Amino acid sequence: MKLYALTIVLLMAALPVFSQYIPKTTGTEAPATLQLQAYNNRDIDTFIKAYSDDVKVYSQPGVLSYQGIDEMRKRYGQKFAETPDLHCELVNRIVSGNVVIDHERVQTDKNKPRTEAIAIYRIRDSRIYEVTFIYPDPQN
Repeated sequence: MKLYALTIVLLMAALPVFSQYIPKTTGTEAPATLQLQAYNNRDIDTFIKAYSDDVKVYSQPGVLSYQGIDEMRKRYGQKFAETPDLHCELVNRIVSGNVVIDHERVQTDKNKPRTEAIAIYRIRDSRIYEVTFIYPDPQN
């Protein structure tokens, strides 16, 4: 019995432990991965390549925040320039057909807690044509 328990402990210790999802750079999720890497590098030109010209961005299901690649470039270009601590950790990803759903932890300032978010990307012709951000309700 002791040998069995020791074997289990050794096997578990040998398993890799990942604190976040490792995104794929091919297939349906490729544009979601591209924009995530560019976001973390604050590279607006590469970031924009992941999106269609007529991209629609929703702040929650059914609430359009803005539309179009020019508006996205303006907003994210400013965010990248003004937020040196900006970083997004991909916690988990679900891929179903042309939909990629990311659970993210976003840091904007090292001295502030990270923000949890869900991003739902809809992909067509290897570009994101729609993204919806869903944030948890604020704690009371």
